[in-house]
Amino acid sequence: MDKHVLLQMVVASLAACCLIMFFVWLWAYKIKNAGVVDIFWAFNFAVIAVLCYLLGTGFDIRKALICSMVIIWSSRLGIYLFIRVGSHLAEEEGRYKQLRKEWQPNPDRKFFGFFQMQAASNVYLATPFFIICLNSNPELSILEKAGFVIWLIAIIGEAAADWQLKKFKNNPGNKGKVCQSGLWNYSRHPNYFFEWMIWISYFTFALASPYGWISVICPLTMLFLIFKLTGIPMTEEQSLRSKGDAYSEYQRTTSAFVPWFKKG
Repeated sequence: MDKHVLLQMVVASLAACCLIMFFVWLWAYKIKNAGVVDIFWAFNFAVIAVLCYLLGTGFDIRKALICSMVIIWSSRLGIYLFIRVGSHLAEEEGRYKQLRKEWQPNPDRKFFGFFQMQAASNVYLATPFFIICLNSNPELSILEKAGFVIWLIAIIGEAAADWQLKKFKNNPGNKGKVCQSGLWNYSRHPNYFFEWMIWISYFTFALASPYGWISVICPLTMLFLIFKLTGIPMTEEQSLRSKGDAYSEYQRTTSAFVPWFKKG
């Protein structure tokens, strides 16, 4: 592994993401809506992918494949979040409203640190991309092909879950109700499940490269974030505040994560 090139990719990615998040924080400060950070957290991975492709010294076909996978996933998620958050820029999402209350009397200062931490998390989670783009082996392995198949299934599943939720919310008659259609009938968070599978696919792909096993930190970190920090806990607290008993019943009868069964 060329440590000099690796350092170049990491430093360039960190500088780009921190700069982007600085300007996003300025925008969020102006409009009083910290939810825009989610949009650019997603888009930052596409920026990192471009830098990895340009700076990486690995096999061109491998670089093109993994960077295309990242750009497609990043762009789809970023556009979805842009549409969702952009539809109510004047009203901050419940999760960030709660943080704004908890971080008084200087929430904007703490949001600045939060935004920069999001930039750092982009680079941390890009570990498999850095490793893969340094692999000069001229042949794609079975692990890389398996990683691509897992990624394809995951991105279709995540897109389907997002579309089903958006369709439900767009119906005025569903205001105040809990989405239980499609994948949401079997999991309270199918979008998070398939998002995690995306990171499993990147880890699987990276296993074919030297030191690729290090990438296990990414799906493990995402699983921790989903279950303990910014994912399920914050989302379900907000759902309980806004939907009350209806969501409590949904919790009782539905899997929290894996969309595979319906409880009795």
